[in-house]
Amino acid sequence: MARTNYAFEKRQRDLAKKKKKEEKRRRKAELKADPSKAPDPDTPATPDTPATPDTPDTPEANEPTA
Repeated sequence: MARTNYAFEKRQRDLAKKKKKEEKRRRKAELKADPSKAPDPDTPATPDTPATPDTPDTPEANEPTA
């Protein structure tokens, strides 16, 4: 049975974090240079998601059945 290579997994996670951080830094620098590209605060970030969850917030609906 093959052993888990934790060093490889850690390196992959670190590279993903570094890439995400760099993209975020680049976006912020771009927005600072050209504020007209900033997203409109009145519009939702993801228009495909519903405003309300599919399950109702009534206590009866949230109780598990025994």
